[in-house]
Amino acid sequence: MKLAVVGGGSTYTPELIDGFARLRDTLPITELVLIDPAADRLELVGGLARRIFARQGHDGKIVTTSDVDAGVEGADAVLLQLRVGGQAARNQDETWPLECGCVGQETTGAGGLAKALRTVPVVLDIAERVRRTNPDAWIIDFTNPVGIVTRALLQAGHRAVGLCNVAIGFQRKFAAMLDVAPADIHLGHVGLNHLTWETAVRLGGPEGENVLPRLLAEHGEAIAGDLRLPHSIVDRLGVVPSYYLRYFYAHDEVVRELGSKPSRAAEVAAMEKELLEMYGDPALDEKPALLAKRGGAFYSEAAVDLAASLLGAGGSPYQVVNTYNNGTLSFLPDDAVIEVQAAVGPQGASPLPVAPLDPLYAGLIANVTAYEDLALEAALRGGRERVFRALLAHPLVGQYAYADGLTDRLIAHNREHLAWA
Repeated sequence: MKLAVVGGGSTYTPELIDGFARLRDTLPITELVLIDPAADRLELVGGLARRIFARQGHDGKIVTTSDVDAGVEGADAVLLQLRVGGQAARNQDETWPLECGCVGQETTGAGGLAKALRTVPVVLDIAERVRRTNPDAWIIDFTNPVGIVTRALLQAGHRAVGLCNVAIGFQRKFAAMLDVAPADIHLGHVGLNHLTWETAVRLGGPEGENVLPRLLAEHGEAIAGDLRLPHSIVDRLGVVPSYYLRYFYAHDEVVRELGSKPSRAAEVAAMEKELLEMYGDPALDEKPALLAKRGGAFYSEAAVDLAASLLGAGGSPYQVVNTYNNGTLSFLPDDAVIEVQAAVGPQGASPLPVAPLDPLYAGLIANVTAYEDLALEAALRGGRERVFRALLAHPLVGQYAYADGLTDRLIAHNREHLAWA
Protein backbone atom coordinates (compact mmCIF):
# COMPACT_ATOMS: atom_id res chain seq x y z
CA MET A 1 0.00 0.00 0.00
CA LYS A 2 1.42 3.37 -1.04
CA LEU A 3 0.46 6.67 0.61
CA ALA A 4 1.62 10.16 -0.32
CA VAL A 5 1.55 13.22 1.94
CA VAL A 6 1.53 16.61 0.21
CA GLY A 7 2.95 19.04 2.72
CA GLY A 8 5.17 16.29 4.08
CA GLY A 9 7.78 18.84 5.19
CA SER A 10 5.44 20.18 7.88
CA THR A 11 6.87 20.13 11.38
CA TYR A 12 3.71 18.25 12.36
CA THR A 13 4.45 15.31 10.04
CA PRO A 14 6.30 13.29 12.74
CA GLU A 15 2.96 13.02 14.60
CA LEU A 16 1.49 11.44 11.46
CA ILE A 17 4.52 9.16 11.08
CA ASP A 18 4.23 8.02 14.68
CA GLY A 19 0.60 7.07 14.05
CA PHE A 20 1.48 5.17 10.88
CA ALA A 21 4.16 3.25 12.80
CA ARG A 22 2.03 2.42 15.83
CA LEU A 23 -1.07 1.49 13.83
CA ARG A 24 0.62 -0.45 11.04
CA ASP A 25 -1.67 -3.44 11.58
CA THR A 26 -4.64 -1.20 10.75
CA LEU A 27 -2.97 0.51 7.80
CA PRO A 28 -0.15 -1.66 6.34
CA ILE A 29 1.90 0.92 4.43
CA THR A 30 4.69 -0.41 2.25
CA GLU A 31 5.74 2.96 0.81
CA LEU A 32 5.20 6.46 2.17
CA VAL A 33 6.11 9.49 0.07
CA LEU A 34 6.56 12.88 1.70
CA ILE A 35 6.14 15.69 -0.84
CA ASP A 36 7.11 19.31 -0.17
CA PRO A 37 8.73 22.16 -2.13
CA ALA A 38 10.84 23.15 0.90
CA ALA A 39 13.74 20.75 0.33
CA ASP A 40 15.69 21.62 3.50
CA ARG A 41 12.72 21.08 5.80
CA LEU A 42 11.71 17.98 3.90
CA GLU A 43 15.04 16.27 4.46
CA LEU A 44 15.01 17.03 8.19
CA VAL A 45 11.47 15.71 8.56
CA GLY A 46 12.15 12.76 6.28
CA GLY A 47 15.22 11.76 8.28
CA LEU A 48 13.30 11.76 11.54
CA ALA A 49 10.43 9.88 9.88
CA ARG A 50 12.78 7.07 8.83
CA ARG A 51 14.24 6.87 12.34
CA ILE A 52 10.76 6.68 13.89
CA PHE A 53 9.83 3.82 11.53
CA ALA A 54 13.09 2.04 12.34
CA ARG A 55 12.69 2.44 16.11
CA GLN A 56 9.15 1.05 16.00
CA GLY A 57 10.05 -1.82 13.69
CA HIS A 58 8.09 -0.62 10.65
CA ASP A 59 9.66 -1.95 7.45
CA GLY A 60 7.88 0.47 5.10
CA LYS A 61 9.97 2.63 2.78
CA ILE A 62 9.90 6.41 3.22
CA VAL A 63 10.68 8.55 0.17
CA THR A 64 11.03 12.34 0.03
CA THR A 65 10.54 14.45 -3.10
CA SER A 66 9.60 17.92 -4.28
CA ASP A 67 8.06 16.47 -7.46
CA VAL A 68 4.29 16.17 -6.97
CA ASP A 69 3.73 14.12 -10.13
CA ALA A 70 6.38 11.55 -9.23
CA GLY A 71 5.37 11.46 -5.59
CA VAL A 72 1.67 10.74 -6.12
CA GLU A 73 2.13 8.26 -8.96
CA GLY A 74 0.67 4.91 -7.99
CA ALA A 75 -0.49 6.14 -4.57
CA ASP A 76 -3.57 4.49 -3.13
CA ALA A 77 -4.34 7.58 -1.06
CA VAL A 78 -2.99 11.14 -1.00
CA LEU A 79 -3.17 13.22 2.19
CA LEU A 80 -3.21 17.00 1.75
CA GLN A 81 -1.82 19.04 4.65
CA LEU A 82 -0.32 22.04 2.89
CA ARG A 83 -0.15 25.68 3.92
CA VAL A 84 0.17 28.09 0.99
CA GLY A 85 2.31 31.03 2.11
CA GLY A 86 3.49 29.27 5.27
CA GLN A 87 3.31 30.75 8.75
CA ALA A 88 4.04 34.22 7.35
CA ALA A 89 0.73 34.22 5.49
CA ARG A 90 -1.00 32.78 8.54
CA ASN A 91 0.40 35.60 10.66
CA GLN A 92 -1.18 38.09 8.28
CA ASP A 93 -4.51 36.25 8.37
CA GLU A 94 -4.49 36.57 12.15
CA THR A 95 -3.55 40.26 12.34
CA TRP A 96 -4.97 42.49 9.59
CA PRO A 97 -8.64 41.61 10.32
CA LEU A 98 -8.11 43.04 13.83
CA GLU A 99 -7.53 46.45 12.22
CA CYS A 100 -11.22 46.42 11.30
CA GLY A 101 -12.39 45.13 14.67
CA CYS A 102 -12.95 41.60 13.39
CA VAL A 103 -11.57 38.24 14.53
CA GLY A 104 -8.21 37.36 13.02
CA GLN A 105 -8.14 33.59 12.60
CA GLU A 106 -6.73 31.28 9.95
CA THR A 107 -9.86 29.22 9.25
CA THR A 108 -12.85 31.47 9.83
CA GLY A 109 -13.80 35.08 9.19
CA ALA A 110 -11.71 37.23 6.88
CA GLY A 111 -8.49 35.35 7.59
CA GLY A 112 -10.18 32.06 6.74
CA LEU A 113 -11.38 33.51 3.45
CA ALA A 114 -7.84 34.65 2.61
CA LYS A 115 -6.58 31.14 3.27
CA ALA A 116 -9.31 29.66 1.07
CA LEU A 117 -8.45 32.02 -1.81
CA ARG A 118 -4.76 31.06 -1.61
CA THR A 119 -5.40 27.37 -1.15
CA VAL A 120 -8.23 26.20 -3.40
CA PRO A 121 -6.43 26.75 -6.76
CA VAL A 122 -3.29 25.01 -5.49
CA VAL A 123 -5.22 22.03 -4.12
CA LEU A 124 -7.20 21.65 -7.34
CA ASP A 125 -3.98 21.64 -9.37
CA ILE A 126 -2.53 18.92 -7.13
CA ALA A 127 -5.75 16.90 -7.36
CA GLU A 128 -5.64 17.04 -11.16
CA ARG A 129 -2.09 15.69 -11.05
CA VAL A 130 -3.30 12.85 -8.82
CA ARG A 131 -6.13 12.11 -11.22
CA ARG A 132 -3.76 11.96 -14.19
CA THR A 133 -1.40 9.52 -12.51
CA ASN A 134 -3.92 7.44 -10.54
CA PRO A 135 -7.63 8.28 -10.99
CA ASP A 136 -8.67 5.69 -8.40
CA ALA A 137 -6.66 7.24 -5.56
CA TRP A 138 -8.51 8.68 -2.58
CA ILE A 139 -7.71 12.26 -1.55
CA ILE A 140 -7.93 12.93 2.18
CA ASP A 141 -7.99 16.66 2.85
CA PHE A 142 -6.70 17.99 6.17
CA THR A 143 -5.90 21.38 4.63
CA ASN A 144 -7.89 24.27 6.09
CA PRO A 145 -10.47 25.57 5.58
CA VAL A 146 -11.41 21.89 5.22
CA GLY A 147 -15.07 22.40 4.34
CA ILE A 148 -14.43 24.81 1.47
CA VAL A 149 -11.43 22.88 0.16
CA THR A 150 -13.30 19.55 0.28
CA ARG A 151 -16.25 21.07 -1.55
CA ALA A 152 -13.93 22.37 -4.26
CA LEU A 153 -12.47 18.87 -4.67
CA LEU A 154 -15.86 17.15 -4.78
CA GLN A 155 -17.32 19.65 -7.23
CA ALA A 156 -14.36 18.99 -9.53
CA GLY A 157 -15.19 15.27 -9.45
CA HIS A 158 -12.34 14.05 -7.25
CA ARG A 159 -12.59 11.09 -4.86
CA ALA A 160 -12.18 13.20 -1.74
CA VAL A 161 -13.11 13.20 1.92
CA GLY A 162 -12.34 15.99 4.37
CA LEU A 163 -10.88 15.33 7.81
CA CYS A 164 -10.65 17.41 10.99
CA ASN A 165 -9.31 16.47 14.43
CA VAL A 166 -11.96 18.31 16.49
CA ALA A 167 -14.30 15.30 16.73
CA ILE A 168 -11.63 12.77 17.68
CA GLY A 169 -10.42 15.22 20.34
CA PHE A 170 -13.90 15.28 21.88
CA GLN A 171 -14.18 11.50 21.57
CA ARG A 172 -10.93 10.98 23.51
CA LYS A 173 -11.82 13.61 26.11
CA PHE A 174 -15.28 12.17 26.78
CA ALA A 175 -13.95 8.61 26.89
CA ALA A 176 -11.46 9.61 29.58
CA MET A 177 -14.18 11.34 31.60
CA LEU A 178 -16.39 8.26 31.40
CA ASP A 179 -13.52 5.79 31.85
CA VAL A 180 -14.41 3.86 28.69
CA ALA A 181 -12.51 3.04 25.50
CA PRO A 182 -12.61 5.75 22.81
CA ALA A 183 -14.14 3.23 20.39
CA ASP A 184 -17.16 3.04 22.73
CA ILE A 185 -17.95 6.73 22.19
CA HIS A 186 -20.21 7.65 19.24
CA LEU A 187 -20.64 11.41 18.86
CA GLY A 188 -23.75 13.19 17.70
CA HIS A 189 -21.44 15.58 15.89
CA VAL A 190 -23.17 17.94 13.47
CA GLY A 191 -22.51 21.13 11.52
CA LEU A 192 -19.84 22.46 9.20
CA ASN A 193 -16.10 22.21 9.56
CA HIS A 194 -15.09 24.35 12.57
CA LEU A 195 -18.77 25.10 13.22
CA THR A 196 -20.05 22.01 15.02
CA TRP A 197 -21.92 20.91 18.11
CA GLU A 198 -21.95 17.62 20.01
CA THR A 199 -25.70 17.12 20.38
CA ALA A 200 -25.36 13.60 21.81
CA VAL A 201 -22.67 11.30 23.19
CA ARG A 202 -23.73 7.68 22.80
CA LEU A 203 -22.15 4.59 24.27
CA GLY A 204 -21.53 1.68 21.91
CA GLY A 205 -22.79 3.07 18.62
CA PRO A 206 -25.40 5.24 16.87
CA GLU A 207 -28.27 3.66 18.84
CA GLY A 208 -26.52 3.57 22.22
CA GLU A 209 -27.46 5.38 25.41
CA ASN A 210 -27.02 9.16 25.22
CA VAL A 211 -24.80 10.10 28.15
CA LEU A 212 -24.33 13.76 27.23
CA PRO A 213 -26.60 14.95 30.09
CA ARG A 214 -24.46 12.94 32.51
CA LEU A 215 -21.26 14.40 31.09
CA LEU A 216 -22.56 17.95 31.43
CA ALA A 217 -23.80 17.31 34.96
CA GLU A 218 -20.59 15.69 36.19
CA HIS A 219 -17.93 17.41 34.07
CA GLY A 220 -19.60 20.58 32.78
CA GLU A 221 -17.15 22.93 34.48
CA ALA A 222 -14.13 21.19 32.94
CA ILE A 223 -15.75 20.99 29.50
CA ALA A 224 -16.64 24.69 29.55
CA GLY A 225 -13.14 25.55 30.74
CA ASP A 226 -11.59 23.75 27.79
CA LEU A 227 -13.92 25.66 25.46
CA ARG A 228 -13.13 28.95 27.25
CA LEU A 229 -16.85 29.59 27.57
CA PRO A 230 -18.83 30.22 30.78
CA HIS A 231 -20.16 27.05 32.36
CA SER A 232 -23.59 28.70 32.52
CA ILE A 233 -23.67 29.12 28.73
CA VAL A 234 -22.81 25.48 28.07
CA ASP A 235 -25.50 24.48 30.57
CA ARG A 236 -28.08 26.66 28.85
CA LEU A 237 -27.19 25.25 25.42
CA GLY A 238 -27.33 21.66 26.65
CA VAL A 239 -24.84 20.66 23.94
CA VAL A 240 -21.06 20.94 23.58
CA PRO A 241 -20.01 23.45 20.93
CA SER A 242 -16.69 23.25 19.15
CA TYR A 243 -14.10 25.60 20.60
CA TYR A 244 -14.31 27.50 17.30
CA LEU A 245 -17.81 28.64 18.31
CA ARG A 246 -16.15 31.00 20.79
CA TYR A 247 -15.32 33.23 17.81
CA PHE A 248 -19.06 33.60 17.26
CA TYR A 249 -20.41 33.48 20.82
CA ALA A 250 -17.76 35.80 22.30
CA HIS A 251 -16.54 37.71 19.24
CA ASP A 252 -15.73 41.07 20.82
CA GLU A 253 -14.03 39.47 23.81
CA VAL A 254 -11.85 37.38 21.47
CA VAL A 255 -10.93 40.43 19.37
CA ARG A 256 -9.73 42.23 22.49
CA GLU A 257 -7.69 39.19 23.52
CA LEU A 258 -6.09 38.76 20.10
CA GLY A 259 -5.14 42.42 19.96
CA SER A 260 -3.29 42.21 23.27
CA LYS A 261 -0.82 39.41 22.53
CA PRO A 262 1.37 37.93 19.77
CA SER A 263 -0.45 35.95 17.10
CA ARG A 264 -0.71 32.18 17.28
CA ALA A 265 1.26 32.11 14.01
CA ALA A 266 4.16 33.89 15.70
CA GLU A 267 4.09 31.33 18.51
CA VAL A 268 4.00 28.44 16.04
CA ALA A 269 6.82 29.92 13.94
CA ALA A 270 9.09 30.04 17.00
CA MET A 271 8.06 26.51 17.90
CA GLU A 272 8.77 25.28 14.37
CA LYS A 273 12.28 26.70 14.47
CA GLU A 274 12.99 24.78 17.67
CA LEU A 275 11.38 21.61 16.30
CA LEU A 276 13.44 21.67 13.09
CA GLU A 277 16.62 21.97 15.16
CA MET A 278 15.51 18.88 17.10
CA TYR A 279 14.69 17.00 13.89
CA GLY A 280 18.24 17.54 12.70
CA ASP A 281 19.60 15.55 15.64
CA PRO A 282 20.46 12.07 14.26
CA ALA A 283 19.91 10.59 17.73
CA LEU A 284 16.25 11.64 17.83
CA ASP A 285 14.04 8.73 16.82
CA GLU A 286 10.66 9.61 18.33
CA LYS A 287 8.32 12.60 18.16
CA PRO A 288 9.46 15.20 20.71
CA ALA A 289 7.17 16.30 23.54
CA LEU A 290 7.20 19.86 22.18
CA LEU A 291 5.21 18.66 19.18
CA ALA A 292 2.12 18.27 21.39
CA LYS A 293 1.97 22.08 21.66
CA ARG A 294 1.94 22.44 17.86
CA GLY A 295 -1.78 21.56 17.57
CA GLY A 296 -3.68 18.87 15.67
CA ALA A 297 -4.01 16.36 18.51
CA PHE A 298 -4.96 12.83 17.42
CA TYR A 299 -4.73 13.74 13.74
CA SER A 300 -2.63 10.66 13.05
CA GLU A 301 -5.19 8.28 14.56
CA ALA A 302 -8.03 9.93 12.62
CA ALA A 303 -6.03 9.83 9.38
CA VAL A 304 -5.11 6.15 9.79
CA ASP A 305 -8.71 5.22 10.58
CA LEU A 306 -10.09 7.09 7.57
CA ALA A 307 -7.46 5.84 5.12
CA ALA A 308 -7.90 2.25 6.32
CA SER A 309 -11.67 2.41 5.79
CA LEU A 310 -11.45 4.03 2.37
CA LEU A 311 -8.85 1.49 1.22
CA GLY A 312 -10.72 -1.52 2.59
CA ALA A 313 -8.01 -2.30 5.14
CA GLY A 314 -10.28 -2.13 8.18
CA GLY A 315 -10.96 1.02 10.14
CA SER A 316 -14.01 2.07 12.11
CA PRO A 317 -17.38 1.70 10.37
CA TYR A 318 -18.50 5.18 11.50
CA GLN A 319 -16.31 8.27 11.45
CA VAL A 320 -16.77 12.03 11.54
CA VAL A 321 -15.82 13.41 8.14
CA ASN A 322 -16.53 16.24 5.73
CA THR A 323 -18.61 15.18 2.74
CA TYR A 324 -21.64 16.13 0.65
CA ASN A 325 -24.84 16.84 2.58
CA ASN A 326 -27.06 14.82 0.20
CA GLY A 327 -30.23 15.57 2.14
CA THR A 328 -28.81 14.95 5.62
CA LEU A 329 -29.57 18.49 6.78
CA SER A 330 -32.86 19.33 5.04
CA PHE A 331 -32.29 23.09 5.19
CA LEU A 332 -29.04 22.89 3.16
CA PRO A 333 -28.51 22.08 -0.53
CA ASP A 334 -27.34 18.57 -1.36
CA ASP A 335 -23.94 19.81 -2.53
CA ALA A 336 -23.12 21.64 0.69
CA VAL A 337 -20.24 19.98 2.56
CA ILE A 338 -21.12 19.13 6.15
CA GLU A 339 -19.18 17.58 9.02
CA VAL A 340 -21.09 14.67 10.56
CA GLN A 341 -20.86 11.02 11.48
CA ALA A 342 -20.78 8.91 8.33
CA ALA A 343 -20.53 5.28 7.31
CA VAL A 344 -17.12 5.06 5.64
CA GLY A 345 -15.84 2.36 3.30
CA PRO A 346 -14.21 1.81 -0.10
CA GLN A 347 -17.18 3.50 -1.78
CA GLY A 348 -16.70 6.68 0.24
CA ALA A 349 -18.58 8.38 3.05
CA SER A 350 -22.36 8.33 3.52
CA PRO A 351 -23.70 10.61 6.28
CA LEU A 352 -25.82 8.99 8.97
CA PRO A 353 -29.28 10.45 9.62
CA VAL A 354 -29.33 13.54 11.85
CA ALA A 355 -32.23 14.50 14.11
CA PRO A 356 -33.86 17.88 13.34
CA LEU A 357 -31.66 20.69 14.60
CA ASP A 358 -32.60 23.50 16.93
CA PRO A 359 -32.96 26.73 14.88
CA LEU A 360 -30.26 28.22 17.12
CA TYR A 361 -27.74 25.98 15.35
CA ALA A 362 -29.46 25.47 12.01
CA GLY A 363 -29.62 29.22 11.40
CA LEU A 364 -25.89 29.74 11.91
CA ILE A 365 -25.08 26.68 9.80
CA ALA A 366 -27.24 28.01 6.95
CA ASN A 367 -25.62 31.44 7.21
CA VAL A 368 -22.06 30.12 7.11
CA THR A 369 -22.96 27.72 4.27
CA ALA A 370 -24.09 30.73 2.22
CA TYR A 371 -20.75 32.39 2.99
CA GLU A 372 -18.90 29.23 1.91
CA ASP A 373 -20.81 29.25 -1.40
CA LEU A 374 -19.59 32.78 -2.05
CA ALA A 375 -16.09 32.04 -0.75
CA LEU A 376 -15.67 29.14 -3.15
CA GLU A 377 -16.95 31.27 -6.01
CA ALA A 378 -14.32 33.90 -5.14
CA ALA A 379 -11.59 31.25 -4.89
CA LEU A 380 -12.47 29.77 -8.28
CA ARG A 381 -13.17 32.95 -10.23
CA GLY A 382 -11.46 35.76 -8.35
CA GLY A 383 -12.39 39.43 -8.39
CA ARG A 384 -12.73 42.10 -5.72
CA GLU A 385 -16.54 42.11 -5.80
CA ARG A 386 -16.72 38.36 -5.15
CA VAL A 387 -14.38 38.75 -2.17
CA PHE A 388 -16.53 41.60 -0.85
CA ARG A 389 -19.74 39.58 -1.21
CA ALA A 390 -18.25 36.64 0.69
CA LEU A 391 -17.11 38.89 3.52
CA LEU A 392 -20.43 40.72 3.70
CA ALA A 393 -22.18 37.34 4.02
CA HIS A 394 -19.97 36.11 6.86
CA PRO A 395 -21.62 36.49 10.29
CA LEU A 396 -18.28 37.57 11.79
CA VAL A 397 -18.17 40.54 9.38
CA GLY A 398 -21.64 41.42 8.10
CA GLN A 399 -21.31 45.22 7.76
CA TYR A 400 -20.48 46.82 4.43
CA ALA A 401 -17.85 49.18 5.86
CA TYR A 402 -16.05 46.27 7.50
CA ALA A 403 -16.38 44.16 4.35
CA ASP A 404 -14.93 46.92 2.16
CA GLY A 405 -11.98 47.53 4.47
CA LEU A 406 -11.27 43.84 4.88
CA THR A 407 -11.47 43.27 1.12
CA ASP A 408 -8.78 45.88 0.48
CA ARG A 409 -6.55 44.45 3.18
CA LEU A 410 -7.05 40.85 2.05
CA ILE A 411 -6.04 41.65 -1.52
CA ALA A 412 -3.08 43.80 -0.45
CA HIS A 413 -1.68 41.09 1.83
CA ASN A 414 -2.26 38.20 -0.59
CA ARG A 415 -1.55 39.69 -4.01
CA GLU A 416 1.39 37.36 -4.69
CA HIS A 417 -0.88 34.34 -4.19
CA LEU A 418 -3.88 35.59 -6.19
CA ALA A 419 -3.39 35.28 -9.96
CA TRP A 420 -6.32 37.59 -10.68
CA ALA A 421 -5.03 40.37 -8.39
